[in-house]
Amino acid sequence: MEFFGLDCRFDRLDAPLPIFGARVHAAQWSALALAVAEARGRLVSLWGSDERATGDGFAVSAAYATADGLLWAKLGLDAAKPAYPDISRFFPAAIRMQRAARDLVGIEAEDAADDRPWLRHGAWPADYFPLRIGNTGQEHFEPQADAYPFVLVDGDGVHEIAVGPVHAGTIEPGHFRFSVVGEKVLRLEERLGYKHKGIERRFMGMDTDEGARLAGRVSGDSTVAYAWAYAMATESLAGVKAPQRAAWLRALLLERERVANHLGDLGALGNDAAFGFALAQFSRLREDWLRLNRECFGHRLLMDCVRPGGVARDLDADACVKLRRQVTAIAREVAELKDIYDEHAGLQDRLVTTGRVTPELAQRLGLTGLAGRASGQTADLRADFPWPPYDGLAVTACTHRNGDVAARVAMRFEECFASLRMIDALVAGLPGGAVHEPVLVVRDGVGAGWIEGWRGEVFVALETNAQGRIARCHCHDPSWQNWPVLEHAIIGNIVPDFPLINKSFNLSYSGQDL
Repeated sequence: MEFFGLDCRFDRLDAPLPIFGARVHAAQWSALALAVAEARGRLVSLWGSDERATGDGFAVSAAYATADGLLWAKLGLDAAKPAYPDISRFFPAAIRMQRAARDLVGIEAEDAADDRPWLRHGAWPADYFPLRIGNTGQEHFEPQADAYPFVLVDGDGVHEIAVGPVHAGTIEPGHFRFSVVGEKVLRLEERLGYKHKGIERRFMGMDTDEGARLAGRVSGDSTVAYAWAYAMATESLAGVKAPQRAAWLRALLLERERVANHLGDLGALGNDAAFGFALAQFSRLREDWLRLNRECFGHRLLMDCVRPGGVARDLDADACVKLRRQVTAIAREVAELKDIYDEHAGLQDRLVTTGRVTPELAQRLGLTGLAGRASGQTADLRADFPWPPYDGLAVTACTHRNGDVAARVAMRFEECFASLRMIDALVAGLPGGAVHEPVLVVRDGVGAGWIEGWRGEVFVALETNAQGRIARCHCHDPSWQNWPVLEHAIIGNIVPDFPLINKSFNLSYSGQDL
């Protein structure tokens, strides 16, 4: 199939969502990026790979979301000087992805405006690349000086506030450099990568069953989304379709994961606005929710419930009754709490107009997922490309246009109610049958998975080698797109509002520091 009039054929992968892949040359690589940008498509991910073991040199891949589905374009690169055309002029979100590909594989984006290291942090030499063939990831190096060149802001009264990377409580590590006048923020620059733990290196050489467990641990609050995306990639690679009952159970698990995170965030957002009552109430509801997860599925966070070929655990009639009863009770209590949020003048004063991202800025910067929908971006894979069982649930994307903290709070309430309705429908209509189909090893295979997690779209690209083991598994979190937008959301606000704005996005460090 051809797209955008390019002289390049994309072949459809055997996946429940429309996913297409093609090898392109340099001119097509740039032309495709321009065409997708002009059509208001989105960059989903960009990553590099070392394919010298098969005689193909290096490669860079980009995945784009379009009205027709996801396009995975791969560009082969010269082994002696692996470089490719920069696409950040079309998609600003590509900047950090290109920098990460440079750190991990040693491929260069030509004429890129920002070539600073992203993941390396002085932990390994500039000429060492963890994902190159021949490196094991077990090499040890003496820590090096790491004088990161932050962008300086000059002017009368301008000073810097450095926060992190170590934070209080259970917050993951990340560094935030504020340039301020008084308490007003002129600029924020983030530095992440402190959670880098070699996951992509660890995938290499695993069998696909081992890889499933690792994929579910990329980001603990999105374990179902990653596990399902990985399972979809494995199944598309092997040409296997999960049983119908398994597909319904997967959707049930994903929506329960969505509700758990929304409940937690709504409490934390209230607390960050000095409304401790909200934290107490939503924490209670979330704890009840997680306890029933444990009782019905064996794990509070639903880890290892989804596996290639289906799911690891079925539901009995008693569990179904408990799940539906809980949905009714939670929906009633969340509705009461929403009324309190809406009518609390002091709380609304903190939320409304704070940390605003306009729809125009959101579209230009590629803001995605829940935060994107709060700023007028309508993308939601469950509604745009409804695959079973979502094709029978009449999913409608919840959207707002104000793009402030209040809009992101409203989004969580609305998505929570929508997910509760879907959970009830999924349990009520759960079909019979098997919950797992064996998935055989496939040599030299290619597969992809694409799932709407609670933050946004989670993408997994999977390739196996001649022995049927993992040659490359790239997992992508929507936080890659959304972290840079947070830098814009804080501009013009005061420093004390940053925790509130930051929490309203609630982005993952672990999910993007692979």
